[in-house]
Amino acid sequence: MLDRCDRVQIAVHDAAKAAQRYGQLLGSAVARRDHSRHLGARRTILAVGESEFELCEADGAGLTQDFLAKRGEGLMTAGYCTADLDSMVKRWEGLGVAYDRDAEQLYLSPETTFGLPIVISESTYRPRVGPVSFLYETTNTLASDWRRVAAVYAGLFGLDPARFSEIGSERFGYVGTLTLFDPPNRLDRIELSQVTDDVHAMGRFVKKHGDSLYMCYVEVHDWPAVRGRLLEANARYTPRGSDPATDPDGGWVHPKGLHGLLLGVSRTGLAWDWSGREELVPSV
Repeated sequence: MLDRCDRVQIAVHDAAKAAQRYGQLLGSAVARRDHSRHLGARRTILAVGESEFELCEADGAGLTQDFLAKRGEGLMTAGYCTADLDSMVKRWEGLGVAYDRDAEQLYLSPETTFGLPIVISESTYRPRVGPVSFLYETTNTLASDWRRVAAVYAGLFGLDPARFSEIGSERFGYVGTLTLFDPPNRLDRIELSQVTDDVHAMGRFVKKHGDSLYMCYVEVHDWPAVRGRLLEANARYTPRGSDPATDPDGGWVHPKGLHGLLLGVSRTGLAWDWSGREELVPSV
């Protein structure tokens, strides 16, 4: 029932300042502004490729203010979309799952989804803006057993476990799976990463926060342009290879560069390399 990764919601102190930074590094543009009752926030919504990044400023007491007080600026909510919100509601009500509907968005509590705050929006077409193509992954870091989490998500969202792709990394210290929604047509998925130690950065994060939302990933159709933006702005980023000035594939932008958001970036099709379909990776 999930079509794709659609958006992320990011708690910030100053949305205007954050929007300027995201535009500088990712070529995003302000699409609109509104208010969220559920988040207790004024939102500045950025077009980032085909996806949207919501910059949320606290508007009094509520979830956004609580997040900022506890964690500071950073990634607050993972967002996906479906073609039929009402059918999703019926599914959850049949399972006895509590949710909140705020305008045309559905919110699930992180207590339901292993520390992963989730918002579901209705699927819609958007033209691409800037050198980013789309958001395709949000990472649910786990102390819990990833197999149990995968089974719960399959039931909550009508996903097919036969499409999932197991993952693991000694470099980053985790095992888990990618809950791919529609392979090989699209990369969209929730990454379930159960940490294997508390030495690596991901493990330290889980030791502090437990089951949680950690980061997200975008695909870019013009990686040299994004790489140039990062270098020109002296933004801290780690390339996939050894040379940040010439790396052909992508990398990770440090949270300090994007108001608390750890953002992975990969060139077109590269992510199939670790998504069970290496044959789909195009040459540079």
